[in-house]
Amino acid sequence: MKLDAIDVRILDAIQRNGRITKLALADKVGLSPTPCWMRLQKLETGGIVSGYHAHLNLRRIAPVATVLMEVTLSNHRQADFHRFERAIKAFDEVISCWSVGGGVDYVLKVIVPDIEAYQRFVDYLLERDIGIDRYFTYVVTKTIKEEMPRPHLAAPYIDERPPYV
Repeated sequence: MKLDAIDVRILDAIQRNGRITKLALADKVGLSPTPCWMRLQKLETGGIVSGYHAHLNLRRIAPVATVLMEVTLSNHRQADFHRFERAIKAFDEVISCWSVGGGVDYVLKVIVPDIEAYQRFVDYLLERDIGIDRYFTYVVTKTIKEEMPRPHLAAPYIDERPPYV
């Protein structure tokens, strides 16, 4: 799907405020409401906008520990990767999982109530025999920045680019 600068402004606006009204969105991007709404619907049906979410501050609800976990699998057959990925998708504690190149196979972002809960989680993973050979743990002590990627990252694929691209 080809995007133009107006599409990117729409994406940026709804990403910053998913509850923005149709009228406010149209005003923000410089379109009348009907064409703006039609563009937004096109972005939704095209799969570029995959949903609307609330960003929760979990620490305001309860104490949590955020842990980054590197995982190396014992074997590297396609079936081993599939087995691990299927298993990981079932755990709510794992909020992100990336297959990576380099010295490890996966990096996971895990949110648990505390470090003891994380260790119980790891013990459970190891007992399930999902192919983990080694894992490394990094406890997040302070979040400096955590945001969703902004639409300007698509700049090489649209008509107008930021000045630094």
